[in-house]
Amino acid sequence: MATALALLHLAFIIFVAIGALLVLKWRWVMFLQLPAAIWGAVIEIMQWDCPLTRWENLALQRAGESGYGDGFIAHHIFGLIYPNGLSRSVEIAIAVFVTVVNSAVYFYVFHVKDGRRRGSIAADRV
Repeated sequence: MATALALLHLAFIIFVAIGALLVLKWRWVMFLQLPAAIWGAVIEIMQWDCPLTRWENLALQRAGESGYGDGFIAHHIFGLIYPNGLSRSVEIAIAVFVTVVNSAVYFYVFHVKDGRRRGSIAADRV
């Protein structure tokens, strides 16, 4: 159970970070991805615990293992890269990355891509 939650957590983090790229193909994904991206950035900025981390720890403890005290990213990802843990500056960098990547994709979708489509529709009318 804990492994399944960890995989779900990883998938969610990837979706938060770069899921906006799916909006380029399927616009409806925006209604799932945008709230997820906002949640991901806010959790990093506010230093809140993600519910998935709590559920993973609970599942680990029920299986007789000890949970982990830091967050998912700090434990599973940055634990390999930064053995001393996740610093505040790295948390802010993650939030900035999520915000910049998603903002750029949504800007493209709504201003560049829509502008091209509106231009072609206007040209068809002439």
